[in-house]
Amino acid sequence: MKYVLVTGAYGGMGKSAVKQLKTAGYYVFALDLKECEREDNVTPIAADLTSEADVINAFNIIKSVTDKLYAIVHFAGVYVLDSLVEISHEKLARAFEINLFGACRVNRIFLPLLKKRSRIVLTTSELAPLSPLPFTGIYAVTKSALDKYAYSLRMELQLLDISVTVVRPGAVKTDMLGVSTSALDRFCSTTTHYSCNAKRFRSVVDKVEARNVPPKKIAALVERILKKRKPRFVYSCNRNPLLLILNVLPKRFQTYVIGRILKS
Repeated sequence: MKYVLVTGAYGGMGKSAVKQLKTAGYYVFALDLKECEREDNVTPIAADLTSEADVINAFNIIKSVTDKLYAIVHFAGVYVLDSLVEISHEKLARAFEINLFGACRVNRIFLPLLKKRSRIVLTTSELAPLSPLPFTGIYAVTKSALDKYAYSLRMELQLLDISVTVVRPGAVKTDMLGVSTSALDRFCSTTTHYSCNAKRFRSVVDKVEARNVPPKKIAALVERILKKRKPRFVYSCNRNPLLLILNVLPKRFQTYVIGRILKS
């Protein structure tokens, strides 16, 4: 029996991954803020990944069952849509705590359970290597930092024969799309600098998110990664052609195009 730890286990992608991995024969420890009912080959554990004590408690629970994890799969994350000059420090810090530091904390604390040929899979974003659109900057920065952290971690953990991989999904049909829409509505109603621009931005967001894939596609990709003897570093899924075309342009022209679209 191979044991796998999944964070953000009861969000859209996480829940689908838990089901996929369980069906594939893995035993899954499902970490999330909420603890769901236990089922065969799945142990739910309530944990706030921003809390050192919670993560240590989760480690102790898992350590009482097994001394070896085959994989850690990270799905925990939070979507942030706000302007760089209006976001509060608390909201900014929380985004980093969840999207970056939570993953760092889990990997550090659970390292003793990772042996040779174990693997870590981190979910970043298709925005990670691309130029962020206006008002997605905070989310893009945290996911880019996670992406760079993953590469640095891969460089180090290869020396311990542990592989590190990132999945960069585009829009996925989960509750996160609803969160994105709500965040944009909230931003439009509260911003004091960008009200007209933000309303125009809605049309851009709608076009980007219209091309989405079901979470089971990401879950199937994760299963394939875990089965590979030597998984590569990056696996992208559902890359948006509009974003790809925009990012081929020189930075100066990208800025000009977005300015022309969003300026009132």
